[in-house]
Amino acid sequence: MRSFPLFLKLEGRPVLLAGAGSAAAAKLRLLGQAGARVTIHADQPSTDLLAAIADTGAYHAPGAIEPAALARADLVFGATGDEAQDRAIAAQARCAGKLVNIVDRPELSDFTMPAIVDRGDIVVAVSTHGASPVLAQRVRAAIESVLPPGLGRLAQFAQRFRAAIQARIADTSSRRRFWDQVLGGPIAAAVLAGDEKRATRDLIRAVNRGEPKAETGRVSLVGAGPGDPELLTLRAARALREADVIVYDKLVDPSVLEYARRDARRIIAGKRKGDHTMPQSEINALLIAEAKAGRHVVRLKGGDPFVFGRGGEELDALLAAGIRVDVVPGITAATGCAAYAGFPLTHRDHASSVVFVSGHSKDGIADLDWRALANPRQTIVVYMGVSAAGEIADKLIDVGLGAMTPIAIVENGTRWDQRVVKGELQDAADLIRRHGVAGPALLVIGEVTRAAEAGLRADLKAAAE
Repeated sequence: MRSFPLFLKLEGRPVLLAGAGSAAAAKLRLLGQAGARVTIHADQPSTDLLAAIADTGAYHAPGAIEPAALARADLVFGATGDEAQDRAIAAQARCAGKLVNIVDRPELSDFTMPAIVDRGDIVVAVSTHGASPVLAQRVRAAIESVLPPGLGRLAQFAQRFRAAIQARIADTSSRRRFWDQVLGGPIAAAVLAGDEKRATRDLIRAVNRGEPKAETGRVSLVGAGPGDPELLTLRAARALREADVIVYDKLVDPSVLEYARRDARRIIAGKRKGDHTMPQSEINALLIAEAKAGRHVVRLKGGDPFVFGRGGEELDALLAAGIRVDVVPGITAATGCAAYAGFPLTHRDHASSVVFVSGHSKDGIADLDWRALANPRQTIVVYMGVSAAGEIADKLIDVGLGAMTPIAIVENGTRWDQRVVKGELQDAADLIRRHGVAGPALLVIGEVTRAAEAGLRADLKAAAE
């Protein structure tokens, strides 16, 4: 460890800052957020700096740093961008026995400024000792992606009850276990979801008991997106990290499960055409049983749970059993596949509407309003329609949709091995047979599919590899 990490309280303390440009403005705003009493030395302040001075209430002192002002300062910052001036500021500060930071010059600095993740009362600082600020920013972004925005609110919530809990639970080890259960359970989840009223009620009950009551668990219906693990939402990733049990479909990319805790139990529920590992009734019963055992269960589905994912059926069953449920939407296959294939689903020149339909029902091909679908200015996205593609095409053509309407078949959409087969509606079945479409695929019918750019698909595949 080349530097000693610490968090310094600057509320009301005097700080000197020299510089006139955007770097000085950025530093001033950061110091202002910490409550420092800043004096800014700048002869010709930029517009950005003048705005920062107005926002923070800093004192503007034209000219060089005076020895008397330096003697009163607790910290000194140099952001002039001028080699000679920055060296002079560093030397002057050290002669006065003050700690100094020169922006982007670690060799002239006694301390470096970290990349900061600010969640109110929770602050995470990342430092590379000035070696690579860009790398520090990338690490910060990775940390930000896993910390919920309401984490600072959770810290304030815990602070409000700290004294009462300390008085109620005297033993340090017991108190630590209590907080561990609270901050990792339904009470914390309620705070993060914005329901502090319920969280307060439950925590007061828990404090009066001396420990949190073992409560019924909960189920999160989570959309994993169409394939590419980077399309997972931040909330979905957090749910996976918190889950005790994950019940997932075969369409979920295995790399998505890497976001889960290592000790989480994983149960495959199948749900691929012709290969249902577990009937829907058994899945519903499993989710209910695991939740009633006090566990947080994530029901992980490809795409979005409420778009041909049977999420509605599972939601009904869980609510009927008195289980708490939250739904985490995912990017559905239609939007993901179209984007990665390089064509829009709507376009002012080609399609003023888009409709999602299922090509498969319990008894074979879905019973659809074919005439309503046969609109030449509409994009039709067919889920689970590969095996019935020929019959679907025939029905659309029979009710008036042009036989030469363009069609795109997107196989393994958004994944590294995505493939797009294009042709005409009348040849749908032949296209699937000739190109050996075997993986999960989506049918997109309409003029918008002409916009697909082969170059874009190639770039996406190269980026994935």
